[in-house]
Amino acid sequence: MEQIKIKYFTDKIDKLAYIDGKSDWIDLRASEEVTLKQGEFALVPLGVAMELPKGYEAHIVPRSSTYKNFGVIQANHCGVVDGSYCGDNDMWRMPVIAMRDTQIHVNDRICQFRIMKNQPEILFEEVEHLEGKDRGGFGTTGKQ
Repeated sequence: MEQIKIKYFTDKIDKLAYIDGKSDWIDLRASEEVTLKQGEFALVPLGVAMELPKGYEAHIVPRSSTYKNFGVIQANHCGVVDGSYCGDNDMWRMPVIAMRDTQIHVNDRICQFRIMKNQPEILFEEVEHLEGKDRGGFGTTGKQ
């Protein structure tokens, strides 16, 4: 089992924990009140910083209920926290755009994350033709 050093910036949010039997993603919570008008952008503070194990990164995405509950979308759709973002003041944040007027309260579960191994080093081999079946070049049906 990997061990991760974590710093909490506030005692107003619940400590990180797995939801047993449901998922291997871990919920992150807003650590400050955030009020947004429709169309506004904000970096929602998540109240934690971590030292990830060497060779790992964190992927941050909205929870399935984030839009329904708060009317925000994540501006970068998937946040990637690489291993170099590990300083004492490197608090994680979620960039959001409000699709309606909204308020996010302290300790609201706003997004989730998981730790992933970094992509292995790869070498690209340039070829004239690929050997796979041609599917038409667009989506699963090849139709536009």
